[in-house]
Amino acid sequence: MRRFAAAAAFLLLAGCGGTGDRDDDAGKRDKVAVGVIAIIDVAPIYLGQAQGFFGQQDIDLTLTTAQGGAAIVPGVLSGEFQFGFSNTISLLLAQGRNVPIRVVANGNNSTGDAANDFGGLYVRADSPIRSAKDLGGRTVAANTLKNITETTVKATVKKAGGDASAVRFTELAFPDQVPALQAGRVDAIFVVEPFQQAAIAAGARRIASPYAEAAPDLTVAMYFTSQQLIAEDPELVTRFTTAMRQSLAYADTHPDEVRAALGTYTKISPETRDALVLPRWPVEVNRGSVTELGRLAREDGLLTAEPDLTALLPGS
Repeated sequence: MRRFAAAAAFLLLAGCGGTGDRDDDAGKRDKVAVGVIAIIDVAPIYLGQAQGFFGQQDIDLTLTTAQGGAAIVPGVLSGEFQFGFSNTISLLLAQGRNVPIRVVANGNNSTGDAANDFGGLYVRADSPIRSAKDLGGRTVAANTLKNITETTVKATVKKAGGDASAVRFTELAFPDQVPALQAGRVDAIFVVEPFQQAAIAAGARRIASPYAEAAPDLTVAMYFTSQQLIAEDPELVTRFTTAMRQSLAYADTHPDEVRAALGTYTKISPETRDALVLPRWPVEVNRGSVTELGRLAREDGLLTAEPDLTALLPGS
């Protein structure tokens, strides 16, 4: 595959990959690297790889785990990855800075059920905090600052009638959040699966589900590529998108196989995998929810102008 001009440096962790089985001559396939994060959200691409959807499109797929979506964007621009996975706010921020990328497929969505989503806002069982309204003046742990966690938590606080501007956020990796909550170093944490199960096991109490409450059927993350690859090899982009859409549809209707696939690229125990609340994986991007996230990001000062969704989203 073609390489692009070097972009900003970024940190990569160990990755893994494989191929599908359209025929026995993998040398005829396009080698495609995708930057992902080792979380449940990306289960469809691993499941689609195992099902042979990418091999059927003559794609020899390699999946490489990166530290986060913000690191994957420069990886796609540099040509280290042909495609990448990132949360919606990171992509909106990139588009707002005129970074030449475009979404090619949906990633994952909230369940839409505030009582049963794959991410939640938790406090200690003995906390005086009863709802998101009470978070003003309190400290909330987020895995990344100035991103989708902060945006959706603030939106939830506002909807509950609280002062979102008075919420303090501190950056903590997901594995460190439950211990910090138990020790009283933070007042609340926002965690996604499987860390949500750890919070529940520790006796934490859910007070809100920011993804489910920020917007109906929230598109949390998406797959994207560079404008340069679209211009130079649109046929490859089409084939990747076809395989990705197949993978999303399959994952959304085969939850047991998703749970099994998680055992191939994460260290989540079988018992925890069985208890997980899975996100939804609709084939189509929920444009309305992306619009709402853009509005919220502008309200919070993350974006200085309305994002150009026509330039960013597929089918525009």
